[in-house]
Amino acid sequence: MACGPITAPAPKEYERCELCPRACGAARAAGARGACGATATLRVARAALHFWEEPPISGEAGSGAIFFSSCTLRCVFCQNAEISSGNFGHDVTVARLAQMMLELQGQGALNINLVTPGHFAPQVVDAALRARAAGLAIPIVCNTGGYETPQTVRLLSRVVDIWLTDFKYASGPLAARLSRARDYPEVAAAALVEMLASVRAHGGPANAEDGHMLRGTIVRHLVLPGHVDDSMAVLDRVWELAGNEVDLSVMNQYTPNAACRERGGDLARAVTDEEYEAVLDHADDLGFERMWWQQGGTVSESFVPAFDATGVDGPELAAPAGD
Repeated sequence: MACGPITAPAPKEYERCELCPRACGAARAAGARGACGATATLRVARAALHFWEEPPISGEAGSGAIFFSSCTLRCVFCQNAEISSGNFGHDVTVARLAQMMLELQGQGALNINLVTPGHFAPQVVDAALRARAAGLAIPIVCNTGGYETPQTVRLLSRVVDIWLTDFKYASGPLAARLSRARDYPEVAAAALVEMLASVRAHGGPANAEDGHMLRGTIVRHLVLPGHVDDSMAVLDRVWELAGNEVDLSVMNQYTPNAACRERGGDLARAVTDEEYEAVLDHADDLGFERMWWQQGGTVSESFVPAFDATGVDGPELAAPAGD
């Protein structure tokens, strides 16, 4: 059956929202939309096994990915615009979100992969704690664009085991032009420092015998065509902040969307082999020991899942007896 009416009181953080670095102050609890595009109602676009993350995350069994609607960034090249700015999804309760996590565990997921959860952080933490109490025993991944406040990272740290975070830009002007977030480099650096502290506080990085990650941090960087110098500066910054305390994932899957193709310029094309190899060589020169890269055939929209509300509607997790 589908979830019932969304009637639970909104967390206090939504009364004047400052969950993300934009600190828009929206009265989300009263129904206003924040800079992210979300109200106080949880909204999810898909909950299903996902096989296209880094090997320590997806493995052979797949990652239990829950894709949240809306986003705090406005990347002009976004491949998930249908949910990030188009707000596709279904409204759900915290109890339904908790049950989704248990359902994904039942399907054999290696972990629960929360994709862009920061703007719903209070409810996500509540749902994860409920799921843990009801038997959720697999790691929880925070899959983020990196544009998070240290306060929100600390809040999510109550339940997150693995940080799968982007570090998109080293240049403020480039971040402003492509994601409307001039402060992105400083924000992403502060968020990464907080993520590393969280992993240390919980015992440090750990992997299972088969190699899948139990606890740790993976920093992703998508190489953009025409911006190799900025990519190298990003790697310099990540090395400075984290060294080999993180796994590094350097991606070449940039695919121009319709708007970028129409606009023309470098973002209307794919990354060349020469551009990608130059960034990989720089990562090697810096000394990254655990690095993931992509080979051939990655410039494809096939990496974008079908946002069709798969796995979203269904029963809620029952409250414990006596509640």
